[in-house]
Amino acid sequence: MSQPVEKTFAEFFAGIGLMRIGLENAGWRIAFANDIDEDKWKMYRDHFGDTGEFVVGDVHKLDAAAVPTVALATASFPCNDLSLAGARKGLEGAQSSAFWGFVEVLTKMGPRRPPIILLENVTGFLTSCDGNDFRDALLALNRLGYAVDAFIIDALRFVPQSRQRLFVIGQKTKDVSALNDSPRFYESDSRPAALADFIIWNPDINWRIRKLPPLPTSTKRLDEILENLSPNSQMWWSRERCDYLLKQMSQKHRTQADKMIAGNRTSYGTVFRRVRNGQSMAELRTDGIAGCLRTPRGGSGRQILFAAGKGRFVVRLLTPRECARLMGADDFTLKVPINQALFGFGDAVCVPVIEWIARNYLTPVWMEEYAQEKLEKLAEVVVTYRKTPRR
Repeated sequence: MSQPVEKTFAEFFAGIGLMRIGLENAGWRIAFANDIDEDKWKMYRDHFGDTGEFVVGDVHKLDAAAVPTVALATASFPCNDLSLAGARKGLEGAQSSAFWGFVEVLTKMGPRRPPIILLENVTGFLTSCDGNDFRDALLALNRLGYAVDAFIIDALRFVPQSRQRLFVIGQKTKDVSALNDSPRFYESDSRPAALADFIIWNPDINWRIRKLPPLPTSTKRLDEILENLSPNSQMWWSRERCDYLLKQMSQKHRTQADKMIAGNRTSYGTVFRRVRNGQSMAELRTDGIAGCLRTPRGGSGRQILFAAGKGRFVVRLLTPRECARLMGADDFTLKVPINQALFGFGDAVCVPVIEWIARNYLTPVWMEEYAQEKLEKLAEVVVTYRKTPRR
């Protein structure tokens, strides 16, 4: 079986490349990337350069033979049909069905399939179609020879953004899982009760659960990632627009806003507009953590900064640089219009989360399972060399 001897990876649904940054920070090396979105490819190219590893195109039409042999394949497939914000059409939806395109590529790679895979998606994947989508996806990976593990990490463990994501890791193995009978055996800060229960309730899935270290606790807060914009910046909203935002708040959120305005120092919150009972409402968050970055479709989904104190308040959208910082990609190259940048970051992964997974899971597994094979083969070569008669 042809297996890689280096920590290389192929990045499917690559987006703007934040998965790549996280893995590279942990010592992995890019070998291949793919995404269908040319706007995201533009941001990817602006940051990394056009070095030839990125293939723009539909995953369903990819030539598996063109995908190099790698140690790891990652897939952050579209979440549109799995999230509460979508129509919950699941893995049969027009967008999230791209997962099956990824499975087809792995199938066609045959013995060249990567020994490790990493999936990333919204936590709605766990409950989509009453959990059947998640179960079907894991069984599909089992049929390809992968035993699976799953965990959930919120980006607020690393950055001041609330962003829960579900991760699945698959390892090629012939072993059959053996689960502990205790219904809470797998529950931890990275495997909440709903996920731990799913594992126990699906013993026919070939699991390979790995113990993870406790997740870190971040002390970073929203005000630490904000740009120091001039009071005359065109980013700040007009007084009329600011006042209208206040009028869109419920009494609860308006009370919070008024408290901030009356404060003796400037404090910061974020606002999302949501439709409640057919009416657009402004919901204010004031705990120092931004809400989850989203893709701005149809003018919605853009996160608003609310800064108030000493009897006044000002409002603007978060800038692309602030969004980059909320994703742990502080120095990301930004050359595109604001909406294009916000769309790219809204669909991306949080860099330090990926780096943590790489250092605490992917690299240890590679070293234990696959680098060891390489060392054993190298030892055999050395022994053979030493036994060879010298002239």
